[in-house]
Amino acid sequence: MKRLEGKIAVVTGGGTRGIGRATAARLVAEGAHVFITGRRKTELDEAVEAIGPGVRAVPGDITDPADLDRLYDTVRDHGQGLDILFANAATASFATIEQITEEELDRIFGVNVKGTLFTVQKALPLLNHGASVILNASTTLDRGTSAFGAYAASKAAVRSFARTWANELKGRGIRVNAISPGPIDTSGVTELVGEENSAAFKASEGARVAMGRVGRPEEVAATVAFLASADSSYIMGSNLYVDGGENQI
Repeated sequence: MKRLEGKIAVVTGGGTRGIGRATAARLVAEGAHVFITGRRKTELDEAVEAIGPGVRAVPGDITDPADLDRLYDTVRDHGQGLDILFANAATASFATIEQITEEELDRIFGVNVKGTLFTVQKALPLLNHGASVILNASTTLDRGTSAFGAYAASKAAVRSFARTWANELKGRGIRVNAISPGPIDTSGVTELVGEENSAAFKASEGARVAMGRVGRPEEVAATVAFLASADSSYIMGSNLYVDGGENQI
């Protein structure tokens, strides 16, 4: 029997070629039925085609409460509740304290903080006893990376959510944990720095990591699958680093 056989999962940001899609594929391979959501229908369709049976796409934006309601109405109609929630969707940009605008700050916190909060809040009625909620934080919350202050602050809030929500939901047997990926080779990184700078940026980031390379989305997905499973039954409120030793050595 597969480790997640019969489990129902939701992965936000599941269409992009990165952590979300890799995690959806891993959860399906482990036996789960996975609902993915994201703003780009084309990418969601590509993810469904790539992953195959066991995944269903529900287009939507986590900053739009109506889209979240539609997502969870679809899960509810499936009739088995929800066992795994990976709140993965996020956004980022580079801006120093002198450069950051109110609009950009609102956008980053709107997706990474507000969007994450309501992604979990609106899932609460569906979460089964013993469910696992995994939040996507970041190693940047521990470092003073120049021009990444707003993003890092938003991820520090996500890390704090994991502690608070773990305490609030423990009575229902729900475990809440966070992961903090280091530099990972995703399409989001390319969008952030530009296609022409992508290779050099990843090489530079990899050189800082103890293992000497950037990570693969599948390596993060394996950690999420572990936290989603009974193998992590005594882990709650934690933040697991998936960073090649970047923040540990």
